[in-house]
Amino acid sequence: MDKALAMIGLCMKAGKLVSGEFPVETGLKQGTVKLVIVAGDASENTKKKFRNMTDYRNIPYVEYKDKIALGSCIGKEYRASIGICDDSFAKSILEKLMK
Repeated sequence: MDKALAMIGLCMKAGKLVSGEFPVETGLKQGTVKLVIVAGDASENTKKKFRNMTDYRNIPYVEYKDKIALGSCIGKEYRASIGICDDSFAKSILEKLMK
């Protein structure tokens, strides 16, 4: 498992993560989400929706891995979108994703 996925799993255990389309969208609207990660194999509609929402709110957006990889690192079946709700975790995960 790579370091970014390990950090996402740690973030889940800390309770600083929301997953799934509706919770991530709600978190963005409420201002609690600091980073959005969307699976590379998510639908173009989903990608466009989150890209537009994050651009409007000036929040980092990353496409990473696939639905199964994102889901398994947080102990779920599969997830197309994940929202990180903590500044420190968001910064750390972004650094690991950009390497």
